[in-house]
Amino acid sequence: MEWRDEGIILGTRRHGETSAILEVMTRAHGRHLGLVRGGRSRKQQPVLQPGNRVDLLWRARLDEHLGTFQAEAIEMNAARLMDSAVAVYGLQTMAAHLRLLPERDAHGGLYETLAVMIVHLDDADAAGELVARFELLVLDELGFGLDLSQCAATGARQDLAYVSPKSGRAVSRQAGAPWRDKMLPLPAFLQRGSGLRADPAAIEDAFRLTGFFLSRHVYEPRGIEPPGARAGFLAALRKHHAPGKAIAGETAA
Repeated sequence: MEWRDEGIILGTRRHGETSAILEVMTRAHGRHLGLVRGGRSRKQQPVLQPGNRVDLLWRARLDEHLGTFQAEAIEMNAARLMDSAVAVYGLQTMAAHLRLLPERDAHGGLYETLAVMIVHLDDADAAGELVARFELLVLDELGFGLDLSQCAATGARQDLAYVSPKSGRAVSRQAGAPWRDKMLPLPAFLQRGSGLRADPAAIEDAFRLTGFFLSRHVYEPRGIEPPGARAGFLAALRKHHAPGKAIAGETAA
């Protein structure tokens, strides 16, 4: 068995004295693992870093085997991303979300989105919006997508202000007014075609929204906790937006 594909490195772990097991998100073969012989060598270590885009050759005797990777660098992003706590936690968060999907299932849209995001992930002013949109896409790929295109009650496409926690559908400001205390806020920047940028309050609302549905549909049914990297990402964003101020429940750096 053999294939060649492009991939983005999500992580590595040691295997034996000299090798490493590489985890990548590939364009055509989904999230995939493979053994890199000599992966802990001085030559290979800089290449096998999270965020780098690589050309991959995978070989195995049988399709169900772990197999081996040969990886060559296409784009070395890791050093740039490592300089930003927002970028490091953001990449770890997206990797954790990708692990919710079955291994080796192709998700071309997620791969393309991940590739675009890595280019901008060290821009803290853009990273919050990008990761929130990525979480919406993951929910959609898992079969729990939110309908934010029109009001569930009236069909209106303007002035959408809430999301129903029961249906996951948008609700207009007027239709949702009587139940606004029970609704989840819908940040305007998440609406398709809005062209709006998000302020820190909108970012908080966006992650409250995606976090609610990830917990309901994914974490709680599977009996797992939200990834710690997600909390680290949000803390890094808050620190960026309010430098010098302590994050609630944490000690200021």
